[in-house]
Amino acid sequence: MSLILNEADWDDLHQQALITCPDNLVFDDDEDVRGVPDLLGHGYSRAMDLFPGTWLDFWDMKISQDFVAHIPVHDHPIQICILLSGMLFFDDVHPNLGSGRSYFSGSGMSPAVAEVHRQGERLIGVNIEISPTTLQGLAGQELHQSEVLKSLFRGEEWKNSFYPYVTPEIRAIAEKMWNAPFRGELKRIYLQAMAMELLVIYLDLIANQPKPAHGPALKPDMIERLHQAKDILAQQLAYPPSLTELAQQVGVSDRTLQRGFREVFDTTVFGYLHTLRMDEAISLLRNRPMMVSEVAHAVGYSHLGHFTEAFKRRFGITPKQCQMGKLNSRTTIRAESTIKAGRGSPQRIK
Repeated sequence: MSLILNEADWDDLHQQALITCPDNLVFDDDEDVRGVPDLLGHGYSRAMDLFPGTWLDFWDMKISQDFVAHIPVHDHPIQICILLSGMLFFDDVHPNLGSGRSYFSGSGMSPAVAEVHRQGERLIGVNIEISPTTLQGLAGQELHQSEVLKSLFRGEEWKNSFYPYVTPEIRAIAEKMWNAPFRGELKRIYLQAMAMELLVIYLDLIANQPKPAHGPALKPDMIERLHQAKDILAQQLAYPPSLTELAQQVGVSDRTLQRGFREVFDTTVFGYLHTLRMDEAISLLRNRPMMVSEVAHAVGYSHLGHFTEAFKRRFGITPKQCQMGKLNSRTTIRAESTIKAGRGSPQRIK
C-alpha cells in the first residue's frame, strides 16, 4: 500500500531529512543543500537563486517505497522540469513524465494534483522556476505581441502546461548545468545563460507545435447546463459546491464541466467563481457599512489575509483602501509567487 502525504506532511519530512550525497561533491556557499527523508528514500537536492525572480534546483533521489504526494490548488510560477533519469507518475492532471517527456508550465492557478512515486525509481532532475513579473521584465513589449508569451500568463485562470519531448539539445544543456565547470560567480553566470537558453528553446517548441483541432460545437442542452452551473455559483457564493458536486447537480462530468466553461465562457469554474467573489466584495466594500472581515466572510473567505491578498492581486489596492474611496483602477496586479517556500527540497511538478 502506498504512503499518502499531504502538503504539510511533505514539508515536515523534508525539514528533518539528513543529507546523503557522495563525499566528493563540492557545493558553492550560496547553494542550499537538503536531504531526502529516510521514510521516502535517500539522496539530496541543491538549490540557488540565479537572479531575482528565478530559481534553480537539482535533485538526485532513489525512492525506497511507493508514496503519493497530494498538492493542493495553488498559485504557480513559470516552470521548466527535465528528468535525466527515472519516471514520475500522475493522476489525470499530467501525463507521466520521464523517458524523454519534460514539463513546461506557464503561470496562473494550478489544479490539485497527485504525484505518484514508485519504489526503485532513481530521479535525477533539473528544475527552473521564474516569477511572472521577472519574465514580463525580460519580454518587455514583446509580451503584448507574442501569443506564445501571452499564453504563459494566466493570472487567476488555470495555467497552461506543455509536455515537450526532450531533444538531444535540451538534454545536453541540462547535463551541462548539472556538471557546471565553474565555481562562484562564473558558475552563476554560466547557469543563468543555460537557463535562459532552455527557456528560449521551450518557447520556440510550443510556438511551432501543431494547433489542436476544435471539437464539435456544444449542444444547446449542454450550454443550458453550463448556465445552470453559473447560476448555482452566483447563488452560493459564500459556500459554493465543490467541482464534483457542481457537476453532479447539473448532470455532467467534472471534465465536461471544466471544458464547457472554457469553451462557452472563456474561463474556468474557479476563475468565474473568483471573479464573482471579487465583484461582490467591491460592491459590499463601497456600498455597505461592513467591516473588511465581514465582507471576506460574505464572499467565501474564512481567512482575512487570503482575502486581502486576492483582492490586492485583482485590483492593486487593499480592501481597506477600497473602503476609503481609493479604488481608481481595475488593473489586476499579480503578486510575486511564493515559490521560494520550501526551497531546497526535491521539487515537484506543480
